[in-house]
Amino acid sequence: MSKIKFGTDGWRAIIAQEFTVDNVARVTVGLASWLKRKYPQGTSVVVGHDCRFAGELFAETTVKVLVHHGIKVHLAKGFVSTPMVSLGTLRTTSGMGVIITASHNPPSYNGYKLKGPHGGPLIPEQVQEVEDLIPEQHGLDLAAIDLAKAKADGLLLDIDLEGMYVEHVRKSFDLEAIRKSGLKLGYDAMYGAGQRVIPQVLPETTLLHCDHNPGFHGQAPEPIHRNLIPFSNLIKEKKLACGLATDGDADRIGLYNGKGEFVDSHHIILLLIHYLVKYKQFTGKVVVATSTTPKVENLCRHYGLEYQVTKIGFKWIAGIMITDDVLLGGEESGGIAIKGHIPERDGIWMGLTIWEFMAKSGKSLDDLVQEVYAIVGPFAYERNDLHITETLKQQVLKACAANTYKQFGTYAVRKVDTLDGFKFFLDNEEWLMIRASGTEPVLRLYAGGTTMNDAVKILEACRATIGA
Repeated sequence: MSKIKFGTDGWRAIIAQEFTVDNVARVTVGLASWLKRKYPQGTSVVVGHDCRFAGELFAETTVKVLVHHGIKVHLAKGFVSTPMVSLGTLRTTSGMGVIITASHNPPSYNGYKLKGPHGGPLIPEQVQEVEDLIPEQHGLDLAAIDLAKAKADGLLLDIDLEGMYVEHVRKSFDLEAIRKSGLKLGYDAMYGAGQRVIPQVLPETTLLHCDHNPGFHGQAPEPIHRNLIPFSNLIKEKKLACGLATDGDADRIGLYNGKGEFVDSHHIILLLIHYLVKYKQFTGKVVVATSTTPKVENLCRHYGLEYQVTKIGFKWIAGIMITDDVLLGGEESGGIAIKGHIPERDGIWMGLTIWEFMAKSGKSLDDLVQEVYAIVGPFAYERNDLHITETLKQQVLKACAANTYKQFGTYAVRKVDTLDGFKFFLDNEEWLMIRASGTEPVLRLYAGGTTMNDAVKILEACRATIGA
């Protein structure tokens, strides 16, 4: 049996290769052992699955192992999103939440995410403890574990996580203001687990890919522009004011303005801070991953907010949100959490916050971006993922570590941050970041420029300098 490792956000593997019933059972045996040590008086676990192939089977396997160990389970009805499982874990005061999902990964993958009692990602040290307890064999006769008996014994309970989540949305947003604003809005669920929420709370919304397709029509359900071209075209065709997209488990956001242009997460983070502080008088510190634009620090300075930077991976941000008074936690990849909800990324929640901002202010998304630019200055962002040889990848990383790169083309390096990868600060608040993928021969290049043309030129200069 292979060693199972949890990455930046759970364990993910290809279905029927590594992601098998037996391996899911092994992980759950490790989890059950951890829970019995942590909660000797007993606890419960919330279990759900998203829309992916065989999600129900893998969720059932998880349940079987837990009830076999005498652990009470709240099992979600039908497919659910990651934020629904996190909210359910908090509301039921359970010791753990498990969602079977591979998030934005290609359709051939599935995965296993752990959610803590605080209603967000389990903190890294505890994830490691669970991982260390995963046995080489699960040693169980899974077919012999009787779930009907577990129900009769009160060990297995059904839970309506989607109903709980929708009610939470209705209580937390001024949906009436959005409905009465006259804004024509669009939502692309990318065939993911958020698909039933928006139709319930804002039924006038124009919908795309809000039906069940476990293969996601052959495409990774990641809300980035190249995967959302049909949605961009629909926004232009229907003359919508704004479009929201969410990934497979609905914890990441993609956003479009009324011209069908993609609005990146850096801009979304700034818009959310601006709305929460200036318009709603919220307070608290801002915590962002290191790959986020330095403009966030400018906005925090403007509003007198504490600013903290973490490694990449939302679990690092969630750990701070549990203990500190945090207004917003966010990362470049579209995972954002805000005060008033749970310490968990939630694409639908962020989208509704932006829509409420538009409705209450009576301004377009572009107008609101201009409000932010008036404070921090205009900027644009672009990212390249370079599929290169492992040899070249290691050469570049070695050169970065040796502080070899003093300049990229005409762009002089003023400062380097090495918290997670290598972030080069250039003149005029422009920046470049080089970071390796931990799982494949990919080098990620991130750049922020004054204009999109500048951001593209920085990336070109970087590629020329590193020989990629």
